[in-house]
Amino acid sequence: MNSFVSQKFRFWSFVSMLLLVFVHGYNVEGRYLQPMTTIQELINVSAFFQYFTANGLFRFRIPMLFVISGYLFAMGDTTAHAVRIRKRIRTLLVPYVLWGIIALGITWLFQFTAWGQWAITTASLWGESYTPIEQRSWHDIAIRWVFYPLAFQLWFIRCLFMYNLLYPFFVTILQKAPKTWFSIVGIVWLLMMHFYIVEGEGLLFFTLGIWMQKNNISLEQPRTWMRLSLMGPLWIVLLFIKTWLAFNGKAWIGDFATESILILLHKSTVVLGLIVCWFGSDMVVRGAMRKQWFVWCSSFSFIVYALHVPLINYMIEPSLVLLRSTMVASILSYLLLPVMVIAICISVGFILRTLLPSVYAILTGDRGIKEQSHKAV
Repeated sequence: MNSFVSQKFRFWSFVSMLLLVFVHGYNVEGRYLQPMTTIQELINVSAFFQYFTANGLFRFRIPMLFVISGYLFAMGDTTAHAVRIRKRIRTLLVPYVLWGIIALGITWLFQFTAWGQWAITTASLWGESYTPIEQRSWHDIAIRWVFYPLAFQLWFIRCLFMYNLLYPFFVTILQKAPKTWFSIVGIVWLLMMHFYIVEGEGLLFFTLGIWMQKNNISLEQPRTWMRLSLMGPLWIVLLFIKTWLAFNGKAWIGDFATESILILLHKSTVVLGLIVCWFGSDMVVRGAMRKQWFVWCSSFSFIVYALHVPLINYMIEPSLVLLRSTMVASILSYLLLPVMVIAICISVGFILRTLLPSVYAILTGDRGIKEQSHKAV
């Protein structure tokens, strides 16, 4: 893998984390976004823009991270699998457990004020009503720590660990029957099937990354059919259609047809987004990776990922009230609140890395400890 592809991996790993914060800062009613999510309120600029970006334009980010993870893991075959899994316990499972505790701790701190209790309740991360942590059973707390963390984004590293564990099976099946494998997991992905630690989207794109690495698929030149002059406009047009249907589809063609079309459009735009953003971003990546401040910030990718939830969820309603709950307030909150939360996360990361580097290393699984210098390309 050449140096530019390595920089591209780092760029998109960081940018995907930033986009994740914006997606979780979505503040239109019905905030849990799924491919078939529809909007019950009247269409307006803020709601349209938020849905278009959070449930459309930015949705390639998790598949991108899984492809990168699969590709990079496949590059390490010279090390025994058992040794790699022991390392992944430190770099994935330990941070998973610790950040689950931290999310509970943040929630516990918020509950000491009436404002904080209201923010927790409106976020609905622990159900529609909120009971203080000290009044909950140990069983309830354990579930929201280990199995369904309040920092719900941790599902990614939970699933990633399982895929790493299954890596020998993936390599074998991809060598013997790749077409059969991708046909099966493609259907699982389309039907949005998931089984807690084995999730359809991750399964497809993680194994795609492995297959690409093992077959020396070019990461620099798109295939002939991937012409960006066609893929880019098609991606944007389908995103506009999907967003319009989310507001108007049920009135025009009914519930079932709307949701079915939304799922198909969602899956199509994810694939198009991956192609367009990866192969169409070379100039942006080169420019960003020449900036020392950007490279420095990118070393805090994991902290941004791990810390932003539940912080941003507890701040959405207060920010809307502070801005007087207008349409302008809605879009301002969506644009500015994630920036503020990202700044908080990076600041916390910098302070921890500077004052308590050993703690920072444990919390991040040794990520971002040594800032790597990137030569301009």
